[in-house]
Amino acid sequence: MKYLASYLNIIPTPRINLVVRGNYKLVMDYSKLCKDIFDSDPKIRFAGVCDDSGEIKYGGQRDGIKNILSPEETRKSNLQALARWGLRNSLSPKTGKGKYAMAEYEKIKRITVPLGSDHLLLVTTETDANHTQIIQNILKLVNQ
Repeated sequence: MKYLASYLNIIPTPRINLVVRGNYKLVMDYSKLCKDIFDSDPKIRFAGVCDDSGEIKYGGQRDGIKNILSPEETRKSNLQALARWGLRNSLSPKTGKGKYAMAEYEKIKRITVPLGSDHLLLVTTETDANHTQIIQNILKLVNQ
């Protein structure tokens, strides 16, 4: 954890979580997941996991990268992402289960991936990042 804390602006919290995938219960280390995401591409600005309150519980901003949003704006943005995933999930009997969502803004790209029923992975990148490759890497890490 010392290596991880020095590498990222980390919010210290418990590390292991139970994730249900189909009929299987998996143990996932969200702090390690965020570190592995950062390690996968230098254009990733932020990798974090929020709970259903919108609070970032794991991960954080890459060292040396300035936050665009304040902590309260980040929480509000996370709550909006959670609400959008709630709508996607309500339509999933017809559309199938959502795997990820991506939005491109003028200053960043934002990728969200549901983690079980009560956590959401949030990743932001530089605008010139190869989001297709980053998403493929994230899905491989999440589905291991």
